[in-house]
Amino acid sequence: MLRILLIDDTQNKLGRLKAALSEAGFEVIEAPGLTIDLPACVETVRPDVVLIDTDSPDRDVMEQVVLLSRDQPRPIVLFTDEHDPAVMRHAIQAGVSAYIVEGIHAARLQPILDVAMARFESDQALKAQLLARDQQLAERKRVEQAKGLLMKMKDCNEEQAYTLMRRQAMSRQQKLIQVAEQIIAMHEMLG
Repeated sequence: MLRILLIDDTQNKLGRLKAALSEAGFEVIEAPGLTIDLPACVETVRPDVVLIDTDSPDRDVMEQVVLLSRDQPRPIVLFTDEHDPAVMRHAIQAGVSAYIVEGIHAARLQPILDVAMARFESDQALKAQLLARDQQLAERKRVEQAKGLLMKMKDCNEEQAYTLMRRQAMSRQQKLIQVAEQIIAMHEMLG
């Protein structure tokens, strides 16, 4: 059973949305409006999905979503009456997985949550790939820097410097980046 944190700053709809979620078979934990610290609330409740119901997502709502997406990523579904495409784009950039305009029907909740969770997982996978590529690029730059330093110190060409680094890595059972960091640190220490 999915655990849903329900945040509502539209008191007139709270009963209807909570009833629709309960009817659909979800465990619902309510939070009082968006004046709460959303990341702290999520830390305490540990929901599978965060569902926000608001008439119009304002700046404060988006700030809370950005903080949550950065620190404790979760699928976030936003129900709103706001039709503005610019607001929708801003909400998605902030970390909203599904932006639903008008209409809360029990029969639609499961597919909406399924899509939100699938989109969230896809976004997380892309972020992880991007982070891994950034790290690989940074490591390559450090290896190239160390290779250049070794070429100067040993008066050798690029291939010879790379071979020296590889031999060192294999003999010490280290990764090439570790050897590169050692060469750079030694150069910095010796000035």
